[in-house]
Amino acid sequence: MRVGLFGGSFDPIHNGHLRVAEEVREHFSLEKLHFIPAFAQPLKQRIRVTPAEDRLKMVEMATRGNKFFHASPVEIERGGLSYSIETIKTFAVQHGEVYFLVGLDAFSEIDRWKNYRQIFDAAHLVVLVRPTHSKVHPAGLFPPDVRPDVKKIDDTVYEHRSGKRIFFHRVTQLDISSTTIRQLARRGASIKYLVPYVVERFIKRGGLYTE
Repeated sequence: MRVGLFGGSFDPIHNGHLRVAEEVREHFSLEKLHFIPAFAQPLKQRIRVTPAEDRLKMVEMATRGNKFFHASPVEIERGGLSYSIETIKTFAVQHGEVYFLVGLDAFSEIDRWKNYRQIFDAAHLVVLVRPTHSKVHPAGLFPPDVRPDVKKIDDTVYEHRSGKRIFFHRVTQLDISSTTIRQLARRGASIKYLVPYVVERFIKRGGLYTE
């Protein structure tokens, strides 16, 4: 089974996340795309986040209308720091072929991740490239100790010695960020059309981002 994994804080999940996921799912013919809210991100431990159960609930509500999308509680149920390699291995055992979605900025510092070299062995990587990244040269983004293990297939696709591929995939730029949404909600401004209606209602009713 060919599945996609899309992790993050999702604080909150917004329409930009959903559109990117839909484009990737369609392009790579994924049978299922799992949205995976992190319990605690290792590189963002000092950043205050909304309780995990609320973030998972928002992802569940946002993805409910798409039969290909699924909200996975795997990292929240595991607890502790959420390491991508552990999640990838879990899904690889269950499903076989895994496509791991990662933003370009995050990919550029993947050598800070736990056991990052194993990620290239365990999953195909779909690096999300936005129009503002037009001058990016993918070859320069690989960690130095990974570069000898990858070969260029074309301008946007590289193959790792494991047989897994790294796709630098262009996606639609929707200028929406969870940070902006939290700021708007905090001051009582409208977040309509930035998030699905059910998520907007959940945020308002729960007063999630108010002081």
